[in-house]
Amino acid sequence: MLPSPTPDRLRHMTAIYLCQGDSILLLYRQGGRVVNNVWVGSAGGHFEPEELNDPKACVLRELQEELGLTKEQLDSLSLRYIVLRNANGEVRQNYFFFAQLKEGAENGLLSDEGQLRWFALDELTDLPMPPSARQAIDHWLAEGRHTNLLYGGISRADTATFLPMDE
Repeated sequence: MLPSPTPDRLRHMTAIYLCQGDSILLLYRQGGRVVNNVWVGSAGGHFEPEELNDPKACVLRELQEELGLTKEQLDSLSLRYIVLRNANGEVRQNYFFFAQLKEGAENGLLSDEGQLRWFALDELTDLPMPPSARQAIDHWLAEGRHTNLLYGGISRADTATFLPMDE
């Protein structure tokens, strides 16, 4: 079997998973260019050119644009997963953030990107998600939520390898 062709493009994307207690807010994304009709983080998207060296700036902009939330409405915002995946002629680099949504900030949340819904953590395993998001969430449920580590991952079809990214 010949090796896959080398990808021609890089795509940088970010997503944020908002938590409250043992629940997590997800978005059933509809009408997206790259991701469509699956559950993803509550806000996220592609980097603007000036954000390429600042994934936190990207996720905060997307959070403001898509949900009207600011960093002041969050606790413990942290980058937890950086996942690489070769798909459709491009290397996709996903930055997954997690944060606690402060009490009261959830009131009136709406998104024009799709349907928002709170899920209990034990409901997440059967939801349709993009491969990198599925693999990161599965790892987070099993291990990541019990640490404060940053994990790097390589995603392949149905599996991913995650390692803590020590300094």
